[in-house]
Amino acid sequence: MQRQGSGGNAAVVVRVTGFVFLVAHLLLVSWVGLLPRDVAWVTAPNTVPLAGLRADLALGPAEAARLIAEGLLLLAPLGVLLPMCEGRLDVSRWGSLTRTVAAGALVSLALELLQTAVPGQVVDVDSVFLNTLGVALAHLLVVPAARARLRRRAARQGLGRGFGRGQVVAGSDPAQGRTPRIPRVPIAR
Repeated sequence: MQRQGSGGNAAVVVRVTGFVFLVAHLLLVSWVGLLPRDVAWVTAPNTVPLAGLRADLALGPAEAARLIAEGLLLLAPLGVLLPMCEGRLDVSRWGSLTRTVAAGALVSLALELLQTAVPGQVVDVDSVFLNTLGVALAHLLVVPAARARLRRRAARQGLGRGFGRGQVVAGSDPAQGRTPRIPRVPIAR
């Protein structure tokens, strides 16, 4: 028995590419989010949900849109990169969304907690909310369509539904020969 040829290789390429981009994105986000700021004063931490969003909206539509878009887009790539690292095509849509959003929320929370030790950075509970919402939106907009497209491509190539899952196919490599069978031997009494 052997893994499927090109389907297994394509899945490995997707996983490795996703992992490389995930690490690069997390390093960039960590650098941007944990960079000390040289400011004369800082605002108080926001621990009241939606209070920061209300304050952003009070700044006017253009500034509010910019600040909210920054919060949504900061961790949004995780919504695509985390499922890429998993590399499976046949998964529950809701299960994948739940795992991805939970991981995005944990990364956002960790980033906010680490910011407490950085001069000039302030904790904002609304950032966790916006970052998590951005992860969920990116996942919903990209991942189901991409998985459907990859499943169609795998079906056209004759790889079946096992593409990307590392499924083992019996007798797929004629060079290996048949699997030996051990005859039943009666037990001596």
